[in-house]
Amino acid sequence: MNEASSKSQSMASRIAYSFGAFGHDMFYGMLSTYFMMFVTGHLFNSNSGGQAAHMVSFITITIMVLRIVELVIDPFIGNVIDKTDTKWGHFKPWVVAGGVVSAVAIALLFTNLWGLTYKNPVLYLVVFAILYITMDIFYSFNDVAFWSMIPAISFDSAEREKTATFARVGSTLGGQLVGVVVMPIVLAFSISSNGGSGDSRGWFAFAAIVAAISAITSCGVGLFTHEKKNELRENKENTTFKKVFGVLLHNDQLMAIAVTYLVYTTGIQIVNSFQLYYFTYILGRASTYTLYALINGVIGAVTVALFPALAKKFSRMKVFYYSILVLLIGLAIFAFAGQSLPMVILGGAIYMLPQPLIFMVVLMIITDSVEYGQLKLGHRDEAVTLSVRPLLDKFGGAVAGGVVGMTATAAGMISGATASDITAHGAGIFKLMMFVVPAILILLGVLCFKSKVKLDEKMHAQIVDELEQSWHQHLEGNDSVREELAEDASLAKDLVIDFKAPVSGTLMPLSQVGSKPFADGTMGLGIAIKPSDGQVFAPFSGTVVADFPTTRHAIGLETDNGVPVLIHVGVDTVQMRGTGFINYVVKGQHVAAGEKLMEFWAPAIKKAGHDDTVMIAFTKSEKAPDYTLTYVKHNGEVKVGDTIMQIEVKKD
Repeated sequence: MNEASSKSQSMASRIAYSFGAFGHDMFYGMLSTYFMMFVTGHLFNSNSGGQAAHMVSFITITIMVLRIVELVIDPFIGNVIDKTDTKWGHFKPWVVAGGVVSAVAIALLFTNLWGLTYKNPVLYLVVFAILYITMDIFYSFNDVAFWSMIPAISFDSAEREKTATFARVGSTLGGQLVGVVVMPIVLAFSISSNGGSGDSRGWFAFAAIVAAISAITSCGVGLFTHEKKNELRENKENTTFKKVFGVLLHNDQLMAIAVTYLVYTTGIQIVNSFQLYYFTYILGRASTYTLYALINGVIGAVTVALFPALAKKFSRMKVFYYSILVLLIGLAIFAFAGQSLPMVILGGAIYMLPQPLIFMVVLMIITDSVEYGQLKLGHRDEAVTLSVRPLLDKFGGAVAGGVVGMTATAAGMISGATASDITAHGAGIFKLMMFVVPAILILLGVLCFKSKVKLDEKMHAQIVDELEQSWHQHLEGNDSVREELAEDASLAKDLVIDFKAPVSGTLMPLSQVGSKPFADGTMGLGIAIKPSDGQVFAPFSGTVVADFPTTRHAIGLETDNGVPVLIHVGVDTVQMRGTGFINYVVKGQHVAAGEKLMEFWAPAIKKAGHDDTVMIAFTKSEKAPDYTLTYVKHNGEVKVGDTIMQIEVKKD
């Protein structure tokens, strides 16, 4: 495949994946926020008031229980996907099948199943449970497979980042747009406006349109993305709910941020799920919800872009506290806005403004807890750790759905009711659950954050420094390579390996670099290069044994017979958290001498106030063979591929 064709394929893949994210998040927004609105307000319009209330309560509890049970099922779904092996790949079959089946099921759930709700309520509840379980399981297959695809689409770090960026744009637009279009679609297809909330026909049209978009974009992902096969992607170990819980118990910082986020996201999802109810039953102006959703969608997109600059200026911890304060102020304005639409929109906008910032802070701390756990526990649990946040979101969503359904029933917001039907008592119950309870949950989250979460940027940088200094003590996964080479090594004399310059530039003694652990020999013997170019290549044939995926500033390699070496770009560049660095290899990958490992952008390093010197250190480890280093060249200019050292491995 020529370069132009490859670039065209990559662009098509990114666009298809972005549209997939768009349809995926439209579906999730409809399911998590607007399905309960249909269930409570329109599904049982033909039933008597008492029977409708009982049916809504039963459906609400059923949905909540099923969504909580799904948390235990999710890891098994991931394992099934990992073990799927078809000519279309691991993930695409489940993205397409999950997207299509869940779309059909959700469209049916937005109906009364040809009158079963009043003709045979018991049979309806049975069929509803079967349909909902089917929809939920296939949506989970689609969800897990879709967001697991990025590593399979490309092994190029730069390409992965571009794909992920396209996906974030698509998901943001899809998640926000569903709130903008819900009421215009519902009212356009409704026979009766029903006080501005529409009727069952309009809600089915909304569900059918969103479901169709979700199914079509899922098929687009299947047609236009391309999974790349590689032995590194073979499933090595199953993820289980027990393992996730085990990691939580032993990683105290992960547990602290998980508890914080659990109570916070539950409160947030309760408020967010109630917003359309407020416009429908308190204001009595459901159609104006479109303007509200549009304003908040624009605000959310802008806020996400501001996070890096705000985190750099104020620190993540301060961004979290300031954001919570702004959020609570907005919630208070919303709560006391009453019938004033401008005040509702103002309060809602202020309330929604900091939510993306809080999410990003939580996401960064969860990500950093990977290295915290690695240092504390001696092993890296990246996949398990990063699976915690989606589980918490799903749990919060399940609880929020239950609260919304039961509150709507208690407040009388069911069976075609309008704003004029809601009593003062009902409105009081609704406002208590929409504003007071979530505020308490959010404050509990803040208290947990303040008392337990200590993992800030400075602490994370210190952890990575410690991991760098002891990186060779945690080498794993290369025993099989050593065993394969053992027989050949036993027949050979002392083996001499040429160590070639991994980067072009000027050689300098390691003792002269600005990093104390490298300069004083703590990291081991070696040499440094003041780079003239930002490309780093493999100095010998060997295996990547450390890739520092969250910071991308260093690569740990091991020769085919077990000699470890660390190539570290810059001094204190861990603080840049990967900005300006691109990795082309991953841990466990075998590389040939001269193969590109990474790139760095020197201007970004200098702008951050750091030295870009490339430091190379050989480290003794228990598994490493006995070896000696001979310097072929100590100083002067070198180009990539020039031999600067020789590694002589002693025969046992």
